[in-house]
Amino acid sequence: MNFAVFVSGYGSNLQAIIHALNRGQLKGTLGLVVCDRRDAHALKRAEKASLKTLFIDPQKYANPQSFDREVIIHLKEEKIEYIVLAGFMRILSPHFVRTYKNRIINIHPSLLPSFRGAHAIDEAWAQGVKVTGVTVHLVDEKIDHGPIIFQKAVGIRPHETRESLEARIHQVEHVLYPRAIDLLIHGRLKVVGRKVAVVS
Repeated sequence: MNFAVFVSGYGSNLQAIIHALNRGQLKGTLGLVVCDRRDAHALKRAEKASLKTLFIDPQKYANPQSFDREVIIHLKEEKIEYIVLAGFMRILSPHFVRTYKNRIINIHPSLLPSFRGAHAIDEAWAQGVKVTGVTVHLVDEKIDHGPIIFQKAVGIRPHETRESLEARIHQVEHVLYPRAIDLLIHGRLKVVGRKVAVVS
């Protein structure tokens, strides 16, 4: 039940995970926080929580595959069993995904398969959709594509601003993600094809 959280930015989902661990709502060991940006605020959150951190500069590697291989070496040294992506803005290589098959989890701010990619909230806002939401899914070799664990809709209100929509989406993320991580690391997710069931 030893897991790592991968981050690139502000780290609000990392903070939600830390809070869930402290409250006992998520039972596991956050063994490592991996970051690809030295200036990411998420690193400060991890350090404040006395978590072990690893910064790896992607620019020092010839290609994504060599970067991922280096990360895997560190994960094995720390005996990491599961990977939690929390605003990590790099695409994992097929080799990485195969190494941790069905043990990598991601959260995305839309109801997949709608609005894949890095600008999901902006695209939903620009399209004028009435409902968007949050998806928690396992990671496969395609972008924002793996089997879905949880989804929750977020209705867009008549006088919504883009900022208020993002804030409400984050609120949902911070509840759903720790719950899904807990199910994953305790072996309570059964994956059959594209279907994910929660088992006791």
